[in-house]
Amino acid sequence: MLLLLLLLLLLLLLLLLLLLLLLLLLLLLLLLLLLLLLLLLLLLLLLLLPLLLLLLLLLILLLLLLLLLLLLLLLLLVLLLLVLLLLPPPPPPPPPPPPLLILLLLPLLLLLLPLLPLPLLLLLLPLLLLLLLPLLLPLLLLLLLLLLLLLLLLLLLLLLLLLLLLLLLLLLQLLLLLLLLLLLLLLLLLLHHHHHHHDHHLQ
Repeated sequence: MLLLLLLLLLLLLLLLLLLLLLLLLLLLLLLLLLLLLLLLLLLLLLLLLPLLLLLLLLLILLLLLLLLLLLLLLLLLVLLLLVLLLLPPPPPPPPPPPPLLILLLLPLLLLLLPLLPLPLLLLLLPLLLLLLLPLLLPLLLLLLLLLLLLLLLLLLLLLLLLLLLLLLLLLLQLLLLLLLLLLLLLLLLLLHHHHHHHDHHLQ
């Protein structure tokens, strides 16, 4: 009987060890998943950072083009002033058109925009981009802030998962210690009972 109980206790210990091994494997799998998530985040950053850098380079090139365009316009204005100074005084100008007429002609000018020659379109394009620049810069900053917030959230989630895993390990260790204490108590009781029964039999 005592041998059977000892065998049962050994089987229980083996089962507990197997359980602990399975839990350790589970924790290793979770850690591997966390590492894969981190690698995916790094890849995402590596993919998105070149795009953002490319957009910043494009914006810098646009700014340089706009500066060149402004310099050309200044040169043209200087040349026009020189020509006007050299020319004789012009006749009195006609009366300006009313603003309503300008507002009516504006859609017509927009419709004629695709029919303009290519150099004029190339000159107008930086102006349009300059108008869009105040919209593009906040969007880029917003994208960078969103990326940083996403990274922070993911790091917080990873930390929480690691803390949960550590708590699980501590709980499992406590449970194993309790089970081992119970098994030792059972062994002591069995030995005491067996010893008492043996003494009674000898008497």
